[in-house]
Amino acid sequence: MSLLGRTFLFIATVAIFHAAFSTYEHLSHLKALERPEGQLPQDIVIETFVALALGILGASLNASPLKEITWASEMDKRSIDEMDARPSFASYVNRGKNILS
Repeated sequence: MSLLGRTFLFIATVAIFHAAFSTYEHLSHLKALERPEGQLPQDIVIETFVALALGILGASLNASPLKEITWASEMDKRSIDEMDARPSFASYVNRGKNILS
């Protein structure tokens, strides 16, 4: 995990909470002025989009490396005996004793 990615995620989280609080305060102010309808100020909208971009960047930097999904890469880790073992098909019950009786 990179320190830069975690820092971006922290800043994005704080910015989202700040934008939510600012939105609440703005709507409370409009309600106090008896104007319940109105647009959000541009700085709140811009702050939200910047926080979204930082969150995506932080999550991308914080993600673990991708793994190969090819059969060859899986077989590098395992043996053929491990992959071809089918214990569910093994039957250890002998029905030969029922033939003689």
